Amino acid sequence: MKAWTLTTPAPVEKNPLQLSELPVPEPADEQVLVRVTACGICRTDLHVVEGELPPRQPNIVPGHQIVGVIERSGKNAQRYARGVRVGIPWLHKTCGLCPYCKSGRENLCDNPTFTGYSVNGGFAEYALADENFVYPIPDGFDDLQAAPLLCAGIIGFRCLRIAAIERGASLGIYGFGAAGHVCLQVARYWGANVFVCTREEKHRRLAAELGATWVGGTIDNPPEKLDASIIFAPAGELVPPALAALKKGGRLVLGGIHMSPIPTFPYVLIYHERSIRSVANNTRQDGHDFLRLAAEIPVKTEIQIFSLTQVNQALNALKGDGIRGAGVIRP
Repeated sequence: MKAWTLTTPAPVEKNPLQLSELPVPEPADEQVLVRVTACGICRTDLHVVEGELPPRQPNIVPGHQIVGVIERSGKNAQRYARGVRVGIPWLHKTCGLCPYCKSGRENLCDNPTFTGYSVNGGFAEYALADENFVYPIPDGFDDLQAAPLLCAGIIGFRCLRIAAIERGASLGIYGFGAAGHVCLQVARYWGANVFVCTREEKHRRLAAELGATWVGGTIDNPPEKLDASIIFAPAGELVPPALAALKKGGRLVLGGIHMSPIPTFPYVLIYHERSIRSVANNTRQDGHDFLRLAAEIPVKTEIQIFSLTQVNQALNALKGDGIRGAGVIRP
């Protein structure tokens, strides 16, 4: 099979991924072999390829928002029949034994594996997954539209849950790519007023089209104080202005797996019980709950399609904020 492998992390401008010919993998006892029909690209892929996340596996195949069709199953994998359409997310598998897994917080598992980081991912024609960690794809989404839901959507949904947004609340979104444009639709469906801060004009236009109450530049002050905000951009310098825009008791949620250093800021910005909280991965329950909700709304993903031969090009476009909405690889 054709697959993009990373031997040595490097800036994506150097096109460090190499198109390789690999054997089609065989599913282990509880695994399924999925023929990849779409794979979203994500800023976490950038962090893997550029080495901002320390390498876990040599010659890794990145990509963790996978949609495809089950081709074969391991001898103990009986949950899904051949031909069923499923999604493979970032959270590849958890140990099930640590205190976090046993207390319903598997997103914090002590010994997890991650798709496209510690096990091979979806920038390929085939991928393996544990049958207990894949999601059936709702019928209302085609493969390409569904791919961004599997990380950008699920993580944005978990961010909203932690932000504790209620009907009529005011929510800020900083950075408006794949996660932001899905998150906005869910927040609007829940009755929140959404204020978007982002640097690219094409992203501001998309936010307005999707129903944002107000749209401004990256560090512009929203016209009113906010109940909560989510930072999707991996930019630590956004934390102080985002805190400054919160009401007393406001909540700031950091939605990325990697962020540049957060500068010092005066205590007054976090006084009056303002809080900062990160989001780490997701639970399977987050994924199932979000996909049901996405079909109910229904969420509409704005996508830009790249072929399997254009993976380096797609990552460069993502890094340069050249994608309106979400980028998706189509093998």
